[in-house]
Amino acid sequence: MNLENRILTPTLTVLSNEDKSRILNAALHVIEEMGQQVTHPGTLDLLRKNGLEADGEGVVRIPANVIRQAIRSVPKSVRIYDREGNLAMDLGGRRSYFGNGSDLIFAQDPGTRDRHQCTLEDAVKAAKVADALPNIDFIMSFAHPHDIDPKRAYLVSFQTMVENSVKPIVNIADNLADLTRIWEISTVIRGGEAELREKPYWVHYDEPNSPMKHPANALEKLIFCAEKEMPVIYSPAPIAGSTAPITIAGHIVQGLSESLFGLAIHQLVKPGAPFLLGMGPAVLDMANGQCSYNAPEYLMAYMGIVEMAKFLDIPNWGYAGTSDAQLPDGQATYEAGLETFIASTLGSNLNHDVGYIDFGLTGSLEMMVIVNEIIDQVRRIQRGIPVNDEELALDAISDVRHRDNYLGHSHTLKHFRSTQWRPRLMTRPSHQQWVQEGSRTLLEKTTLKLQEILENHQPKPLTAEKRRAIETIVDQFQPV
Repeated sequence: MNLENRILTPTLTVLSNEDKSRILNAALHVIEEMGQQVTHPGTLDLLRKNGLEADGEGVVRIPANVIRQAIRSVPKSVRIYDREGNLAMDLGGRRSYFGNGSDLIFAQDPGTRDRHQCTLEDAVKAAKVADALPNIDFIMSFAHPHDIDPKRAYLVSFQTMVENSVKPIVNIADNLADLTRIWEISTVIRGGEAELREKPYWVHYDEPNSPMKHPANALEKLIFCAEKEMPVIYSPAPIAGSTAPITIAGHIVQGLSESLFGLAIHQLVKPGAPFLLGMGPAVLDMANGQCSYNAPEYLMAYMGIVEMAKFLDIPNWGYAGTSDAQLPDGQATYEAGLETFIASTLGSNLNHDVGYIDFGLTGSLEMMVIVNEIIDQVRRIQRGIPVNDEELALDAISDVRHRDNYLGHSHTLKHFRSTQWRPRLMTRPSHQQWVQEGSRTLLEKTTLKLQEILENHQPKPLTAEKRRAIETIVDQFQPV
């Protein structure tokens, strides 16, 4: 690398290398000495074939050397492609990508801010809005549609995302049956199983149950993804003070142990299959019993688990753009901005839940539009400060010195567009200009931008042949 052109980007660190080693060793101790519960017969057979026996309660203890081997064999980066086969994300290292979330119970109406139960139409709108926003890199369903049979909801939601956006997808499935159909749809999109394996279109989200239980449903999907070499997230959601220790370090240890336990099983099935490590570090508020997305302890545990993923050099699952506020107001913008900045400076890879408010119960498309601009500004900061002869500007300083200004200088004209970030929603003009432009608030401008997207944005359509093939798969699906 040419050191003259190397740019140091901002980073964030909350754990020393000694801290990280102690947390890893503690997690390995939990897996090796305490074990974790497995209830899936197929997984128990797999473990038994590899010399790992379960006790009478299905508890399996995996030696540390097996976990370390899984860490060595898992890919250090995972490339994800959009619906058209273009490279969209290279997960790994300190590269950060952002998307919305899934399975919301409620959605908020733009403008009025009234709350309603989610329907499939909310998933349609969210996919279109995400497709239109340049800093939303991947999509999730946004809604858990109440107007769809719950056993068909995940498959129909996936179909909806495919039809209304070209961006890659993080999907969720109720069980192996609908995940298999999702995979079949994806082979139609890509043109075959080998083509899908070469250019993955989605990442599957899967999770164990805390504390330290790995149910059959989760393990079936984990094994399927390993066999098909489809990227999978295995991210527990331990609640500090409820299903996990209340201390931040203990919270991280348990969550890391649960994700690494899944990694070991995954790599025993198919060494080298793509996997993302993660943890949803929920925090139980002891004053009101509410689980917070934005408590300082949540953010600290989140920072810790991302640092552990960087320490192990495993692509990670993360969070950004969320708020516990009830409206897309000042609190929401602050909390979402802080979390997004943290995710980016940590180098967290695949960051979801942009647009979540109300402790992750309600989705706001207006909030998604606001966070799109926040991500854009954060990415400007992450470009860092170039330091080279041109950027040091000694010739320009010599020309101007104390006699003039830089407004008309060629150096300014050459660099001002590439140097200065320009907001589209946030207010920069003087008070007089702001009044002349209608005295609009951030939220008012956001509502207008969202209406423009919903009225005018047209995602690239599927071919009629692919649409018919997908409809046939969905229509023939028989839930179990």
